[in-house]
Amino acid sequence: MAFTYPPLNVEIRTPRLTLAGASDELLERLVPIVRGGIADAEPWPFDDPISFYADSPEREWRWMRGIWGGRSRMSPDAWRLYFAVLVDGEAVGMQDLIATDFTRFGTVSSFSWLAPGRRGQGLGSEMRAAILHLAFAGLGAREAGSDAFTDNAPSNRVSQRLGYERNGTDWDSRRGQPAQIQRWRLTREVWERNRRDDIQLGNVAECLPVLGITPEG
Repeated sequence: MAFTYPPLNVEIRTPRLTLAGASDELLERLVPIVRGGIADAEPWPFDDPISFYADSPEREWRWMRGIWGGRSRMSPDAWRLYFAVLVDGEAVGMQDLIATDFTRFGTVSSFSWLAPGRRGQGLGSEMRAAILHLAFAGLGAREAGSDAFTDNAPSNRVSQRLGYERNGTDWDSRRGQPAQIQRWRLTREVWERNRRDDIQLGNVAECLPVLGITPEG
């Protein structure tokens, strides 16, 4: 099904999974995971407008309102692309790509989560590799950043595995309490050295005007 809104038609395919523009139909397929609770074990994730700490059904409502609000605020100055993670057709998580003043700086960051039963299977690395391919190969990014709490070993390992370099530390909050985060950065040059040839992009060109990006050539 083709959607009128181009970001919903973007797809990134790898041998293991597909990132598909998070339509409302795909969001509904993810609701049972959100309802079941994602922030159910340490290390605790970031506090967020789509907080997973709220009680059901407020949790699901906040999550959906956050995504709808993000769609409505999309502009060349600031945007967030939302993708559902599909494994053998099953929706198992989300992977987002975020940018501010992209046409000026060419920098992006990412945010993701997986269903508890799908963690520890290498999907986190595969999701990140897919969204990086969109950022660098599809959108022409110069640099990608990532943040994780210092005790979030799985997320930090994903960054290391994909070639990110440590980029200092900072502080953020979770469950209302301050905690230290590790910052990471990946340059285009490093990404190019490890670039994969088995990731396919779909319907990206149609999305570029929404993001204020002028196609090369």
